[in-house]
Order: sequence, then C-alpha cells, then structure tokens
Amino acid sequence: MKLRNKYLALGIVPFMLAACGGDDSSETTTDASEDNNDATEISGELQIGYSAQPDTMDPHMSPTTATRDVSRNVFETLVAVNADYEVSPMLAESFEESEDGKTITFQLREGVLFHNGEEMTAEDVKASMEKWTEYSSIGRSNLADAEFIIEDDYTFVIELPERNSVILHVLAEIGQFAAIMPKEVVDEAGPTGANDIIGTGPFEFVEWATDQHIHLTRFDDYVASDEPSSGLVGEKNPQYEDLYFNFVSDASTRVSGLQTGEYDVIMAVPYDNIDLMDSNPNIETMITPSAVEVAVFNELEGVFEDHSRREAVNVGINNEAIMTGSVTSDQFYKLDPGLMLEEQVDWYTDAGKENYFQNNVDRAKELLDEAGYDNELVTIMATRDYDHHYNAAIVLQQELEKLGMNVELSIIDWAAMQEEIYDPSAHDMFVSSFATRSIPHQFPVLSKRAEFAGWTQSEELDRLLDEIKLQETQEDARAVFAELQEQFYEDLPMINIGKFHTITSMDENVEGFDELVGPIFWNVSVND
Repeated sequence: MKLRNKYLALGIVPFMLAACGGDDSSETTTDASEDNNDATEISGELQIGYSAQPDTMDPHMSPTTATRDVSRNVFETLVAVNADYEVSPMLAESFEESEDGKTITFQLREGVLFHNGEEMTAEDVKASMEKWTEYSSIGRSNLADAEFIIEDDYTFVIELPERNSVILHVLAEIGQFAAIMPKEVVDEAGPTGANDIIGTGPFEFVEWATDQHIHLTRFDDYVASDEPSSGLVGEKNPQYEDLYFNFVSDASTRVSGLQTGEYDVIMAVPYDNIDLMDSNPNIETMITPSAVEVAVFNELEGVFEDHSRREAVNVGINNEAIMTGSVTSDQFYKLDPGLMLEEQVDWYTDAGKENYFQNNVDRAKELLDEAGYDNELVTIMATRDYDHHYNAAIVLQQELEKLGMNVELSIIDWAAMQEEIYDPSAHDMFVSSFATRSIPHQFPVLSKRAEFAGWTQSEELDRLLDEIKLQETQEDARAVFAELQEQFYEDLPMINIGKFHTITSMDENVEGFDELVGPIFWNVSVND
C-alpha cells in the first residue's frame, strides 16, 4: 500500500467584504473556455464501490453525503470553494459585492450548456435559486427575504435586506448545494425534487438501477474554466467515459472487490482493514480529515424535549469510548470541543471546552433524577450503511445505559433514514455526522429557522448567527462565533462526539483522484 495522507489544506478563508477606497465594489474573475475537453477519443470506465445509496439525485432536496458525492459530478453552482476553501467563480464568470454588502452581482459565463443542449441563462439561475432557497435549510435561513433579479441573459443579482458577510460561502455550500438546473426542470419539479436530472457538470446522468448502481457518462460538450483545477473549481477533464457508483453496503465486499479488480476505488474503507490494505502493493490509500460525529437530539417531543436530560447525556457519556468504538483507533479521530477544524484559523475556537467530554456519570444521574426521568424509552436512530455511525450508536447506547436510561436502537438504511429523522415520533436522537464546514452557518442544526431534524428551539443561536453576518472584520466575526459555540454547549441541540477521518482506497493505476469534503473524480485517469 502507498499511503496518501490528504490533510485538508485549510488556509485562511477570506471574509467577504466590499473593497474600500474610490471603487465601491470588489470583483473576482475567471476565464471560460469554449470546450476544455480533449479532442482525443476517450473510453473506459471508473467503477466505484460506494457504501450507501442516495435518497435523491436532486442536491436541493438532501444534505446527505451520498447525494452530495454523486450529484456533484452532474450539477454545478454559481460559486464554489477551491482547495483552500476560498470562494471562487464556477458558473459565474465574475461576481461583485456592493460596498454596503447588500447586493451581489454575478456575470454568468456565456456558452455553458446543460446536458439537454440548452444554454444556461439568468432565467435558469433565478429559478434554481428560488427552488434551492425553498428546500435547503441553509438557503432558507439565509436567503428567505432576498430578492433574485434578472438584469439580462448573463447578469443575475441577489438583493439582501441587510449585510450578510458570509453569503458567498452560503452560495458555495458543499452539502445541500445550490445546483443550477434548467428552468423547465425546476418548473416541473415536485415536492420530492426534480424529475429530470439535468445539470451543467462534466458528467451527465444515464441510469439509476435501484439498489445496484448509478451510471453517469462523460459530457462531451462540457465547458469548464481555463483555471487550474483546485478543490471544486477550475478544470474538469475526466479521462474515461463512464462512471459507476455501485451500492455495496457490506464493507468486506467492497474491500474484496477492490482486491479482485471489480472496483477501481472504494469509499468508507473499514478502519480495521488498514493492515489488509497495507499488505497489497497494488493498492493506494488516502486518509482524509472528514467530519464531526454527532448525536442530534429531538427537541420537538419526547425524552429530550427537556434540556436537563440533554445536559445529562452530554455530562455523562465517554466521548473517547464512543469514538474508539466508532473508528477503532485514535489514529482516525480527534477529541475536540471545536465545531470547526483547528486549521480553520479564521473560525476555530475551543470556547465551551469545559462542557466537552466530561464523563461524569454520577452528575449525569443526578441531572436525570432532577429532571424526573422515569425509565422512558430512548430510541437512537442510526444506519449500518456507514460503519462508523452504526458502531458509534452501539457504544452510545451502552453509555446511556450506564446512566440508567432505557435505550433501544432503530437501525435503518441511509436513504430511508433521511426521511425518518424528520418524523419526531420515530426517534429521540439520531447518530450522524457533519462534514467539514467553511462557515458556522453551514451547520443546519444550529438554526431554529432552518427547521432541520432535531428542531433546535434556541432563538439565541439564530441571533448569534445573524450577528456574525453583520460583522465588518473577521476578528469580530470569530469573537461572535466563540459566543455562539459557548451557547451551543448551553443549549445542546446535539452532542459533539469527536472528529473523524475517512479512508479511501484505490487501484494504483488510478491517477488524479482528489478529495474535498467528498471524492473528486472529474480529473481521474486509469492507466492500465
């Protein structure tokens, strides 16, 4: 095994402010090419062994990892983040912010084609943004009162009611992202999402064989930037024709499939399989800081509607035991009170650390007694589709039982779980994770307005999120975020268990693979 340690290059994330001086706006620009795909004939396929099936291919409708990882190959956004988490143009050629921070003007790239052959215009962007704002929690909480304006075919404007210094990062959301799709697709979409999977990305949708695979194929008329590839922006030029996401929930089957050549790349390699990967000289492995493992409380009804019971769980559980059970070794996790990564110097804070990883069982039992807990059943929802979630749920159950709680697990498949977590009668808490976020506002669980599953009731968290947007310097914004993280540990909409890394393994002939909060397959080649 050749080990590729992919530690995220989280440089300084710029605070998006208007320029001072004679000009009243700042501008960022990139060039577009007519077609950056090679003229040479491209053939072959890339077979991915993937652990979970998406609940939808419409990224407006779901924040799930599976939807993100597959649909990012088909859909693109106005702006996205580069490898340093800086916001850069994607479908926009450039963008300008007004001095008061209330107006963002996007000049769209001309000649960008959808997979149906139609050219993208501001009409498509406006329709897509309206749909995304309606269904996405981060869109709804940041753009519900915004006005979307078409100035001409290639000029799109967002008018905000007040300054929002993080709005470009909101538009560059990586998870439930603001995909641009044709207006007619938006018009025909129902409450479950788009009926036709049509975007502008380097791959177009071919087939979804339920419980088997999703098949994408290279979009030969794709128009990308002339800029070098960096993170989610720049050149995208896959050197193969067909991309298959094969749904293989059993980890051992994924591993054996890579060893036998059935798969070129496998995701979510089990942590206890590192030695097995190491024994094979034809396999390369990448370890990537990935996400925060969490247990989200249901505050709307049931056991954890009572704050004291949430506090008891936070006080009593052993975070280290849960993370070790989840990912086997501290080689693959870090216990950290911060919601952001330490490398994110613009945002990271350990505020609230005194309320993290307390492991005080006696005090937890006292809190439960004071709250009148009387052996009510606690249902923890989780999935087997991601081993680390399932393993964490098992140890979490054991930890709660040590506190004297009556606990059951509800284990369902990942796609079904994305619906069930929104049924407050189906669980008292659920185990999941939040991938690396570039701004605090991208944690939907922090916002009551976002109406994310768990239904935090804290208006103070929303107030602090709003306060961050109004700050004129990054230093001031970080100070407000420190207040917010303190408030997070007071309100406890979820338990921050710890940060974990993910493992991706691939055949040594796979070149050009990268990751940024999920796999990047669009510059891969396979050298047989």
